[in-house]
Amino acid sequence: MKRRAFLAGLAAAGVAGCSKPEEQTTSDRRSEEKFRWKMVTTWPPGFPGLGTGAAELAALITEASGGRITVQVYGAGELVPAFEVFDAVSRGTAQIGHGAGYYWKGKLPSAQFFSATPFGMNAQERNAWMFYGDGEALWREVYEPFNLVPAAAGNTGVQMGGWFNKEINSLGDLQGLKMRIPGLGGEVLKRAGGTPVNLPGGEIFTALQTGAIDATEWVGPYNDLAFGLYQAARYYYYPGWHEPGTCLEAIVNKEAFDALPADLQRLVLMACRAVNSNMLAEYTARNHQALQTLVDEHEVELRKFPDEVLARLKTLSRTVMEEVAQSDELAARVYDSQLKFQAQAERWHDISEYAYYRARALPE
Repeated sequence: MKRRAFLAGLAAAGVAGCSKPEEQTTSDRRSEEKFRWKMVTTWPPGFPGLGTGAAELAALITEASGGRITVQVYGAGELVPAFEVFDAVSRGTAQIGHGAGYYWKGKLPSAQFFSATPFGMNAQERNAWMFYGDGEALWREVYEPFNLVPAAAGNTGVQMGGWFNKEINSLGDLQGLKMRIPGLGGEVLKRAGGTPVNLPGGEIFTALQTGAIDATEWVGPYNDLAFGLYQAARYYYYPGWHEPGTCLEAIVNKEAFDALPADLQRLVLMACRAVNSNMLAEYTARNHQALQTLVDEHEVELRKFPDEVLARLKTLSRTVMEEVAQSDELAARVYDSQLKFQAQAERWHDISEYAYYRARALPE
């Protein structure tokens, strides 16, 4: 409750601070209007981090608005299936959704650029691109034809490489590998000789346990422990080359968003920012605790992908992303913006973040 109260206060204070006198008159006239929203998500109901993050966003909007907006949450399958969230919000079946852009690649390939790009930006860099680069404006332009207003509403940080029942010692070990891996990472695996499978979270454990898939990635120790994936696979690989800083998104039906008075529009967007920041902090805190449990109590074997494998995956990643970028003019602009921003960030991080990590690792 303390965390929620803090976030609610943050959002409320921000809205008040952004209000202009002329807007307050309009807001006063509409202050008695009530809005009832449905939120649909791609996550299992109440799932740690992802599902609870969506629920926290709904609660924050409801509380910070003083009940002017009430948001009821439906987990995957409770109102619509996980992969139908995009369409449900687009057509107005629900007013808001929570998920990840790579789930919509079949209808909007460029959406993948706004979730995670293999060997791309981490969470810190992605947030900077979104909020202080071209990211947010481009995102809105991409989603506008689908009657949607997108917003960053969570980030997992760097993920793990996945769970495998055999060791990955060379590129040959990827041949014929049937792996649950969505988005651009899945296409890269396909080029490397594997078979990507796109499954919602709630179906992963059974698929791995029954042998329907040979391997899976999900998120990281916090979520993977909760799913019990250690019971179905032996080796836990890193790094998460395919998802180095996955941005989770809130998508709002544009007509529902436009129906809100200006102060509530700002409140919804600021609530998304608050949850975006808070989720990353939660994953940073929970992942190392869960990793210790996996290794010490469940005897999970950690493995690092060989450099040979990572180098080939990196080359294939560039090819795949260039092909997506060539699919239309807007996708090309998004990809170009990301490349330029990442290059600038890397120059700075080489002498700041990366240099500091190397210094911190020096023996005393």
